[in-house]
Amino acid sequence: MSATLEFRAETRAWLEENCPAGARGPGPIHSGSTKIPLTDRDTILWKERMVEKGWTAPTWPAEYGGGGLSHEEYMVLISEMRAIRARSPLGGMGLSLIGPTLIELGTEDQKARHIPRIVRGEVAWCQGYSEPSSGSDLASLRTRAEDAGDHFVINGQKIWTSGAQYADWMFALVRTDPDVPKHVGISFVLLTMDQPGVTVKPIRLISGESPFCETFFDNAIAQKADLVGELNQGWTVGKRLLQFERGSMATLVGGAAAADAGPSLAGDAKKYSGEENGRIADASLRQRIATHEINDRAFRLTQRRTAQEAADGKTPGPATSIFKMYGTELEQSRAQLLVEMRGSLGVGWSGDGFSPREIGETRGFLAGRAASIYSGSNEIQRNIIAKRVLGLPD
Repeated sequence: MSATLEFRAETRAWLEENCPAGARGPGPIHSGSTKIPLTDRDTILWKERMVEKGWTAPTWPAEYGGGGLSHEEYMVLISEMRAIRARSPLGGMGLSLIGPTLIELGTEDQKARHIPRIVRGEVAWCQGYSEPSSGSDLASLRTRAEDAGDHFVINGQKIWTSGAQYADWMFALVRTDPDVPKHVGISFVLLTMDQPGVTVKPIRLISGESPFCETFFDNAIAQKADLVGELNQGWTVGKRLLQFERGSMATLVGGAAAADAGPSLAGDAKKYSGEENGRIADASLRQRIATHEINDRAFRLTQRRTAQEAADGKTPGPATSIFKMYGTELEQSRAQLLVEMRGSLGVGWSGDGFSPREIGETRGFLAGRAASIYSGSNEIQRNIIAKRVLGLPD
């Protein structure tokens, strides 16, 4: 038996024995936040077992608590988790964004202090990038960080800070030299959210939820030991983190498979619009669903190919530039189909006439409209692809 087949057999047996029934299929995924207590017994048990195995971050170095798996082993783990519909034991920006950045660019002290806590699910992170007047032109940010000896004093504001109300730490871009070209005088710092100088105000959206926040800094503190990279060279660090974000967008963040979201589009279409001879009755809807599923499958295969290239030591290619843009459009397309096929049941906000899932997907459709704006609008993404990838003139 080859090493890969042996690893697959061992992984399959371990997952079958250790993944609780309540951790299979849709359900809660812990973000690591100390402000969101875990109450579901199976979710807690699943996280604890995967932490002990190192599989909350399966490809990270074992010295920091990761699994130390090769890319081939990682893909085996993913496929075996999908086979039993095991969901991720842990999620969040610690695993997908700041963790990989620190492993690559952080000091040994930063890695030792932050990485094990991320792996163990003991901390949640948020991203301090966008500002009220610095969204698409991020380099124009104005939040200041002044040198105060062994720490920086930070004043300013960030906006659209996802999950800031639940985060324990923030990674942020701040201006440390206002007298140089805008891309040069920026530094990348880490700071705790639980300090007097940080105020968070959730922003209520049309969906009724508040996943984004305004974050205000009034003499907040970031320690010099938590400066990532060189002073005034944070733009380079910030861009590298965004590459991790693009690479992980809509993928298996943290090394664990996302459980199936529920019935397929085709199954829902048959339920709500009827079927004929085992097929969706509405020919137009049938064609749109088929097109969506084909596009989604091609997208996932492209992501897998890019992940393999990265594992082989190659620099991420131009395909990563489409992940956020195209992935967002696919999700919006799916949400649109779900709402449309339900007819009047697709516009339910509340009430006994609608199931919890119908209400959730209506609200999800509304929330998803913002996805083509945040994390870099799709228009900006197209400009980047045109100029940086295709080399088209301005």
